[in-house]
Amino acid sequence: MARLDGAGDVVLAGPAVRAIAAAAEVTLLCGPAGAAAGRLLPGVADVLTWACPWVLADPPPVRGADVEGFVATVAAGGFDAAVVLTSFHQSPLPLALLLRLAGVRSISGASVDYPGALLDVRLRPGEDLDEDQPEPERMLAIARAAGFPPPPGDDGALAVLPPPDVTDLLPAGPYVVVHPGAAAAARQWPAEAARELVDLLAGTGRRVVVTGGPGERELTARVAGRDGIDLGGRTDLAQLTGVLAGADAVVVGNTAAAHLAAAVGTPVVSLFAPVVPAVRWRPYRVAQVLLGDQSAPCRDTRATRCPVPGHPCLAGVTATDVRHALDRLVGARPAEVPA
Repeated sequence: MARLDGAGDVVLAGPAVRAIAAAAEVTLLCGPAGAAAGRLLPGVADVLTWACPWVLADPPPVRGADVEGFVATVAAGGFDAAVVLTSFHQSPLPLALLLRLAGVRSISGASVDYPGALLDVRLRPGEDLDEDQPEPERMLAIARAAGFPPPPGDDGALAVLPPPDVTDLLPAGPYVVVHPGAAAAARQWPAEAARELVDLLAGTGRRVVVTGGPGERELTARVAGRDGIDLGGRTDLAQLTGVLAGADAVVVGNTAAAHLAAAVGTPVVSLFAPVVPAVRWRPYRVAQVLLGDQSAPCRDTRATRCPVPGHPCLAGVTATDVRHALDRLVGARPAEVPA
């Protein structure tokens, strides 16, 4: 099966992965940013990585040798079937063409466009497939149409493999995670507000762990200041999952860490920019408070950089707002989803 996007989208594919894995061995085809997440999903036997030139935000040039190499790799795998998982704005057809050239006999996906001989099972968005549903459910619907219903007893929630022991990175006692970065700048809460939150929480006696990737060290150091514990660039994705799993709650934008938190059942204060619909990409089936102006002018633009001066959808959320949200969430049971 294939999900060629980033880590967050791959985590959201988890329920579909488990449905297929109940009946077949799953090799998951991912983009470079999603491969580590793919290795965290229960049911994945192997991960193939390909930098796809029509999916990545910073795509590589289209080179015949790269495409031929990809087709040869897939052909060598001898795969019987492929389930191509996409979001509403993506087409499965370019990948289906390459998979067909690689000899894959049965290919399934959701396509607005007529697929000709490229898809054996086609769901038509808006007709066979509801687009206003959470991404995990959309992808699970594609898997079900391909002949892979959820196995008995699977509740359809997000899940990851047990994380490694990260106690050496963490403070003694309870803590809250603040994850200030995001893959797209339009989805990021202002760093000044995140720094103010850390100071505010520390002043009330809460321990705060600030997380981020290797490219976000400057940001996490700025946000952590003197009172937060800065783990920026100090964890891989599996270790980050362990940090999130031990937290009382996580403060995070619409990025992979939000979905990893949901996968380990940790409550989320979701600082959600409406550049994509919250109904599709908010943290899935976990206790949460969603903050941010969902009717802001940037709504549904899919912008990666804020198109509105002042970033009003998230800049209007104060540190005090987030602290109150945390007060509501800490101690919430996993099934509770505060308004």
